[in-house]
Amino acid sequence: MAWVFLIISGLGEVSGVTFMKLSDGFKRWKGTVGALAAGFVSFFFLSKALQTIPISTAYGIWTGIGSIGSVLLGMIIFGESRDWRKMLFLSMIIAGVIGLRVVSGGH
Repeated sequence: MAWVFLIISGLGEVSGVTFMKLSDGFKRWKGTVGALAAGFVSFFFLSKALQTIPISTAYGIWTGIGSIGSVLLGMIIFGESRDWRKMLFLSMIIAGVIGLRVVSGGH
């Protein structure tokens, strides 16, 4: 269940960053409320995951999910560059997240 909590936490991180962008520097209330709510969800489920998963693994995967999701949403929603070099480095983050999961064993 801890891995499910970690995935939910990572998705909360992606949502929080997206809402933060939509808040326009916390000037728009809907984006601000969304960012705060998503941040709460993210940290709540991260704390649940940390009860079982080592912090080195959980935090690395949490930030990886946040990075990967933010880059992809930036490309899809906000029209950011889809440069091949960006995709290469994104692939490296994905490989790192998978690697952390694999070496964490039974946790």
